[in-house]
Amino acid sequence: MSDREEIQNTIQTYFDCMYESDGGKAHDAFHPAAKITGYTQEGLQQMSVDDFAKFVASKSPSHKENGDPVLLETLSLDIAGETAVARVRDAYIGLTFLDTLSFLKVDNRWVIYNKLFHVES
Repeated sequence: MSDREEIQNTIQTYFDCMYESDGGKAHDAFHPAAKITGYTQEGLQQMSVDDFAKFVASKSPSHKENGDPVLLETLSLDIAGETAVARVRDAYIGLTFLDTLSFLKVDNRWVIYNKLFHVES
């Protein structure tokens, strides 16, 4: 599998963690030291992977159980050696997000090291 395909698989795991309310998949997609940071109407939000995993797991029933429509678009993906950056648009908790995901290849596996998010709507 190419690096591009492996990164796309990690992006899918990231989205699935939210869509399925599966905190375990958050740990699969993110590096343990990753940060999830961005702005909501309440201001600057900063989370660790553990915080994010607990947040997505708390959403019950899940978007999948509700049959909510899926919105996941990879807008760009740039790979430089064992680092990469992707811009992703996704729908979650009734909002549309534009995420900038930074990746590292660690132990031959692509993981998200940083997520910056912007609420589009």
